[in-house]
Order: sequence, then C-alpha cells, then structure tokens
Amino acid sequence: MFKRFKLAENQTNVKTEVLAGVTTFLTMVYIIVVNPGILQAAGLPFEQVFMATVIAAVIGTLTMALAANYPIAIAPGMGMNAYFVTEVAQQGVTYSVILGTVFLAGILFIILSLTSLREKLITAIPPSLKYGITSGIGLFIAFLGLRMSHIIVASDVNLVALGDLSAPGTLLTIVGLLITLALVTRKVTGALFIGMMITAIIAYFTGQLNLEGFASAPPAPVFWDIDLGGVVSHSLYTVIFAFLLVTIFDTTGTMVGVAEQAGFIREDGSLPRARAALMSDAAATTIGSMFGTSPSSAYIESSTGVAAGGRTGLTTVVVALLFIVSIFFSPFIAAISSLPAITAPALIIVGCFMMGGLAKVNWSSFDDAFPAFIIILSMPLTSSIATGISLGFITYPFVKIFRGKAKEVHWLIYVFALIFILQLIFFPGH
Repeated sequence: MFKRFKLAENQTNVKTEVLAGVTTFLTMVYIIVVNPGILQAAGLPFEQVFMATVIAAVIGTLTMALAANYPIAIAPGMGMNAYFVTEVAQQGVTYSVILGTVFLAGILFIILSLTSLREKLITAIPPSLKYGITSGIGLFIAFLGLRMSHIIVASDVNLVALGDLSAPGTLLTIVGLLITLALVTRKVTGALFIGMMITAIIAYFTGQLNLEGFASAPPAPVFWDIDLGGVVSHSLYTVIFAFLLVTIFDTTGTMVGVAEQAGFIREDGSLPRARAALMSDAAATTIGSMFGTSPSSAYIESSTGVAAGGRTGLTTVVVALLFIVSIFFSPFIAAISSLPAITAPALIIVGCFMMGGLAKVNWSSFDDAFPAFIIILSMPLTSSIATGISLGFITYPFVKIFRGKAKEVHWLIYVFALIFILQLIFFPGH
C-alpha cells in the first residue's frame, strides 16, 4: 500500500515518514484554533469554520500527497483569514459575499494552475513587491493580535495607544506571548501549539477559560450560500485579486523553499510534478470557500517535517489523518479559540516570521525600496491587504519610469497598475 509513495527511491521509510507527519502537524495545528477564532468576528459560527478549516486542510494536503507525492501540507492561510474579517466590516457586506470572492479566486487559481500563466505571473512580479506583500501581511496580522488582546487600543489622539496591561485578558496575553517566545527561541517542536495549551491551562486556573466539554461527535459540515451576485454588485474585484495574488505568492514561495530543503529542485531550477502540487492549494481554496473558510496555502511549517526526514506524500497523509482526528475535540478547541489571549500570541509571532523577506529587498535602490515600503506601511494602517497591493503595483512602474528603467518592468505590471488606478478612482474603498 506504500508503493505509490516510492519510499526506497526517496531514501526514507514508513517510520520516518510517520514521525515527520506528526512533527509537521504539531507545528501547524494551531490553525484549527486560530482560524475559527478569527473568522467568528465576521459572523461565521465557530463549528462550521472549524469543520471548514479541517476539510480544506485535508483536501489540500491529501491532493499534495497523492497527486504530487510531496511532504508539503496545506491549510487555510494566516493573513487571509484576518483580511476576510476586515473586508466584511469595511465593505459592509455579508460573509457570504466575501466567501464568493474566495470561491471565484479559487476558480481562477485552478485555471492558472492548469496552465503556464501562474508561472508567468510569478515571474512578472518583481521581488520587492513579493517581499513587501508578505511582510505587510505579517505586520497586518501581528497588529490584529495586539488589538484582539487589547495590548494596543484605539486612541482619539494618536489613533492607537498602549492598553491597560494590568487587565486580566491583556496580562494573560503577555504571559502567553513570553512563554511561546521562549519555546520558539528554544526551537521546541510545536512551539505555537504548546504555547497556546500552556496559556489555556493558566486561563483555566485563573477563571478566564470555561470548559464545558473536551470531546464530542464532530459538527456536521454545511455548504454555505455563497453570494456571487453580491461580489459583482459591490465590485469586489480587487478583493478577488488580493486573495488570488497573495495565495499564489505564499504557496509558491513556500513550496519552492520546502522543495529546495528536501532536495526536490532540479539543476535547471524546475520542480517535478509542479502542476499537481500547485493544484492542491487551488482545490483547497475553492472547496474550503464552499464550507465557509478563507483561502488555503502551503505551510512553511512543512519544513519541520522535512527536517525530521519526511520526503514523500506519506508524511502529508499522516498530517491529513491527524487533522481528521482533531474534529472529535471541537468543544475544547471552541473554548480556547474564543479567548483572544490564547490565540493572539500566535498571530504576533507568525507576523514576525513573515517579515523575513525584508532582508531580501534592495533598500539601497530607491525604486525597489519605496514600493515595498508603501505596501508594508499601508496594509496595517488601512487594515486592507488589497490597498497595500494596489499602492505597490501603482508606485513600482511609476518610480521605474522616472529612473529610466521603464523597459525593465513587465507589461503585466503596467496592466495591473492601470487596473488599480481605475479601481481607486471609481471604486474607492473596494
């Protein structure tokens, strides 16, 4: 039954693959707590988002395992869930409309994955914009974690200010953050998840966490009424593009990074079975939206499983099976996800992880630096990933033209810049 994974050819065995799968799962299982906790703010019921998160993770991860035979796990991505919530609030639309944008982004994602367009789009977009987008999202979700826990609060004078750090929930967040930082610094496997569990124990004994159960029959998954008409009537095309673009960058960058670590990249720089691998996140995004969750992407936490020896899809089959097991613990997960002090530290630390690309931006070249800077600055301040992307795509060709480097800019960037200019002029706020 393990022949399809070609264990011998990949110099691995069942025991190593199982241990690698458990390692990967422990490092990314925080998503089944954090994702429902965030999307509840948009009005989605916890149990449905919880099941949607697991369904998307299982579908994407199994597709990666069985079609591409890679030890790379898929699940709803961080950053996109926070963006989902802010778009529901800012656009004044229902979550069914925003789920419509996720569904359409997923369909476009599948089409791009079946052709060479996805690769061309990735090639066309310059590194400074890619790194700026990832880093901007990092600040965006870290800021969300600080606001959720009231470490930072609204201020009439300076827009934001330091909150009351002696408040029970805020103090618990700080304690949880320090504990998790210690675990991450010591490179403990599953540091984010373990940090949340320790924080939950403290919350329980301090009376901040009420547990009404630990395990139960899994909630019934429900197909959501996706409102595609609302997407058109509210002109949410930039939102679709934001979901699509960020997921493409996130997944492709992660996939290449993990593949290089595992030794899958060929001498010419190509990735074997790339099309099958790229379909996994596209399928997870599309199907996940139908059950009620934000876009999915490859998880960089998969690198921990590769470091533990995982080299085939058997690793990710184990990850998928463990996600399935998790559905029997929804009462416990619901309780801890409802307390911001438990999930906020993970958001803040993941935000830090996403800032690594800044080191690769050519800050000595102003025409590369400023577009990245404006993306990073605008995303957290406007609470809009789409706005950050728009400003980056508009300013990049502008500064390149006046630098005398107009020919270095891919024609697709000029097209996107024009689209974003028209969007900001005629559909401001969308």
